[in-house]
Formats: sequence, structure tokens, C-alpha cells
Amino acid sequence: MIAVTLHDGDHFEAVVVGGGQAGLSVSHELVASGVHHVVIERDTVAHEWRDGRWDAFTLVTPNWHCRLPGYPYDGSDPDGFMTRDETYAWVRRYADTFDAPVTEGIAVERVERRAGGGFTVRTSAGTVTADTVTSATGGYHRPVVPTWADELPARVHQVHSHEYRNARSLPDGAVLVVGTGQSGTQIAEDLLLEGREVHLALGRAPRVARSYRGRDCMTWLAEMGVYDVPVATRGLAKRESTNHYVTGRGGGRDVDLRAFALQGMHLHGRATGIADGGVTFGDGLAADLDHADSVAESIKDDIDRYIDRVGLDVPQEPRYVPVWRPDDTAPGAPPALPLDAIGTVVWAIGFRADWSWLGDLGVLDAESMPVHDRGVTEVPGFQFIGLPWMHTWGSGRFHAVARDAEHVAGVVTATVRPAVPAPTR
Repeated sequence: MIAVTLHDGDHFEAVVVGGGQAGLSVSHELVASGVHHVVIERDTVAHEWRDGRWDAFTLVTPNWHCRLPGYPYDGSDPDGFMTRDETYAWVRRYADTFDAPVTEGIAVERVERRAGGGFTVRTSAGTVTADTVTSATGGYHRPVVPTWADELPARVHQVHSHEYRNARSLPDGAVLVVGTGQSGTQIAEDLLLEGREVHLALGRAPRVARSYRGRDCMTWLAEMGVYDVPVATRGLAKRESTNHYVTGRGGGRDVDLRAFALQGMHLHGRATGIADGGVTFGDGLAADLDHADSVAESIKDDIDRYIDRVGLDVPQEPRYVPVWRPDDTAPGAPPALPLDAIGTVVWAIGFRADWSWLGDLGVLDAESMPVHDRGVTEVPGFQFIGLPWMHTWGSGRFHAVARDAEHVAGVVTATVRPAVPAPTR
């Protein structure tokens, strides 16, 4: 990595905003093409992998799935799952495998179109110009909490999943985790393993088995070509759906909320608000558990059909049988959880995108969301990369980014070097 000092008035053929795996991947391709560019990172390279994850975090995709342009995983545990610190180190090392021109600690505050073409990029270190700009900031910007979070008493500690580190960092008392995506379920397990009393408010997130019939399910899906299917063939709603929950902790295993209930975790339906001194819940707990299981079993159905179709000789495996069911025979609404029984609430209900720095550039729709075709917008020279499910389903953040970086960098190169043909979409 080459540390770049930004000066007011500098001009670049390309500015890449964001120094995570997406921005570095584009930079790798631009370096290879000889495009004069800079990666502008608000914090430090790859910092989110270190600063935005809890202590026991692991990837949920096997290590062999992890690759970036020119940088496949080459460690000693391809079927294992990198920890938080290992993931951070792996991405950070990537920047040093080529001469990535990066400036750190600089925030991009505004991007505007120039009358004669190209862009003005206003930053906390001054204003620069560029022929092209690529946003590599991802789509998870502002942590989401419900409006009724303000109604919780001050004595109840609140923390977003982005800020959670470990059980010891929380005050005494029971913990309510709201949300059952990948972060919520894994944090709830982390708290349970640490001996905390845990309440978990479910949503409609699906789950997937860690392994089936002798292989990791994600390895099966990769072999089946599922991760090569463009998201456009499945529609926007599917593209923006919640990830399946599973864990790489302890070498990788299922996340079975029913089993957690047998171990003492209190499961609830969707958290709906506060009334009469307690957190209230919807009555969909049984349905949400059944839905998550049905998705996991449908994936196994797909794997079975693939095995039969290609004639693989692999062992049979019994199907999952629910180990616990909620008592939904009691009349009326589910009982509320008294506020005086809660010490902490962990919000794990996701993030909201913030594209305000793009102003009236013309790359956002009426709901202020990016409009693009595989990252390429209708504004010549402006691209996105690193958005969730941007082109193909990918088996993880690295795998998906690697597929898009060459394409986006090719468009950038063709823009600043018109003699170079742009890649087809």
C-alpha cells in the first residue's frame, strides 16, 4: 500500500470512495491497468472487520470461498472459518500485495458533477477533481433502532449489534436481543455461552444447516452453481432479503433457536413496542421458527435433487426434527417482558443506507437508493461496488466483490482511456 497525501486541487483519473475489500479490489484492477487513482478511506483500511464485529465473530462462509482479485485464501484451514482478527488481517494484507494508493482518515463529504465532465469531490482535506468516481462504501451505513427505543427507561442499557463486543462489556441483568439475522442469532448464542440470561425476539430470517450429507451446505450450493445466478433473475425483493443464519464458531455448526430454548434462552415473537411497563411481542413465534426450518429443509431438498441428478455416491443423512416447540395454546396476546427484568437491549435489526453525500448527482431513485446495472449508473463515470447482492448471489462478501471488481474497473478504465473497450454487462 502506498500512503497518499491529498492536496486541495489534486486531479485523478479515478477516485474510489471506501477502503474496504470492495475499494481495494477495484484499486487492484486499476493499478494493473495503469489508471491514476486514489482510494479515499474515512477511517483506516479494512477497519470495519476489526471495529464493527464482536470478539467471538467468525465468518459464516468457509475460508476457501474467500478470494479477492489476485488474492485467494491460501491459509492452512480452507474448510474452516476465519475469526474477526484473522479476517481483518487478511483484508489488510491485501492492500500490501500491490501498490494500492490510499489516503486514510479523510471523509468524502460531497460529490458533484462538473460542467465539462467528470466530478468534483469535496473532502475533509480539501477538494479534488476526478474523471470517474466509484462508491465502495457498501450499503450498511447507519444502525437501525425502532422509534419506540426512546421509550425504554434510562437504566436499560442499549447497544446496537455493530457496537456489541462481549457479554462482559454489558451491565448485569438479562439481555434482550432483538432480531434473528446472522448477527442477532450469533450474539444471542455468545451471551448464552457466557451464562447470561437471554431473551431473543425473532423475525422472519431464514436459516441454513451448516452441513448436509458430508459437505458444508455452502460448498454444495457453490458446486450447484447457485452463486452464479444473477440477482436480476430473482427480483429486487429477493435480492434485499435477510441472509440465512448459521455460524462458523467452533469449526462451524447450525444455529438452532429451538435448541437454545432447551438450554434456557427465552424465545419471543417479533418485538412490537412498549406497553404497561413491558416490551410487547407479536404472536408469530411458532410460525417464524417453522419458516426458518422450512427454508433450511428446502435447501436440503435442492441438494438431494442435485446429488441424484449427477449420481454422486454420498452418505444419506436423516432430516431435522424440531427439538422444541413454543406453547401457543394460551389465549390472548403473548405476555410482555417486564422492563424491570431487562438490563440490556441489543438491537440487531440491521442498517439503513445513507447516500446523502451523493446529493443531486442523479444516481439515486425516489427512495434515495442507488440505480445501477451491475454497478454502472446512468451518470457517465460514476459506479457503485460492494452493494449487497450487486450482481450475483455470491457465497459471501469477498466472493461477490471479486466477481464485480473486474467489471467495474473495466468500465472505469474504458471511461478514462476511450481506446480500451468497456466490458459487456
